[in-house]
Amino acid sequence: MQMLLLLYILFALLQVALALPLILENVKPNPIYGFRVRATLDDPQVWYAVNKHFGKRLLVTAVGFLIGTIVLYFVPGISLDAYALSCLVIFAVLFTVGMVQSMNYLRTLTRNQSSSH
Repeated sequence: MQMLLLLYILFALLQVALALPLILENVKPNPIYGFRVRATLDDPQVWYAVNKHFGKRLLVTAVGFLIGTIVLYFVPGISLDAYALSCLVIFAVLFTVGMVQSMNYLRTLTRNQSSSH
């Protein structure tokens, strides 16, 4: 289980490494990396706003996942299967919440832009 914990820590660090450039608005619109949907790819202003928003949620996901995996590792008697499944649930819930929040933010931005034209 120690090897799985190490893998999860590396995964959380990778998420941080992916989140920070988005938060700092260092990622230009592209088809590979970022919150890529038609509305963000079509408008650089929307791209940077939504990706900054999403990057913050990805950072929260990474930190929450990291804390959860470490805490669960020290639960007495937890099986490898229960540990792995619990970590997966933590990630899935946090990531899904972040995605939904980012989609809602995108809708708000595009709605405000269309009503101001």
